[in-house]
Amino acid sequence: MRPAPPDSGPDGDLPGRISACRLCAPRFAATATRHAPRPVPWFRPGTRILVAGQAPGMRVHEAGKPFFDRSGDRLRDWMGIDAATFYDRSLVSVLPTAFCFPGYDARGADLPPPPVCWETWHGAVLEEIGPVPLRLVIGGYAIKRHLGLKGPLSGIVSGWRAHAPGTFVLPHPSWRNNAWLKRNPWFEAELLPALRSAVRDALRG
Repeated sequence: MRPAPPDSGPDGDLPGRISACRLCAPRFAATATRHAPRPVPWFRPGTRILVAGQAPGMRVHEAGKPFFDRSGDRLRDWMGIDAATFYDRSLVSVLPTAFCFPGYDARGADLPPPPVCWETWHGAVLEEIGPVPLRLVIGGYAIKRHLGLKGPLSGIVSGWRAHAPGTFVLPHPSWRNNAWLKRNPWFEAELLPALRSAVRDALRG
């Protein structure tokens, strides 16, 4: 059974209630970063494109805006849109698997998105957003949550045509994936032109 979302925040204001969520405060205090929760909700009903990602990184945590980092620059390039379009919530909503930066472990590695965030909030968020013309499902955690797919990322992403044009499965746009992108030139040659065409169609409505 999914946990009941906390009631803090203005009645009927789901983004406000998410912003006020502190369910993971003890968890984050125990990480190497010892940070406080800072949920980053960024969605609106009737949006044209849903970007379903993994979790904010440190720069997004500090800025309070999703994909406000080099990964975001690359994602916007993949989509063929500028920052003004990306941050217009009537056009693009962002739904990470967890709304907060999960922190780093003692070795400085990213911690996984806490499952409690998905279990608490995502059903309500998806219901509020409603149907969208285009979904981008980015990274292994999001692909597993939204599509139920497991296994090597290369195999999943290489089967992108099975989900297009309404859904595109993508690797995370992190610069850590540069080697993967070099090993898979079909991603830029075949998938990205189809993605940009689907983005244009979704934004035209």
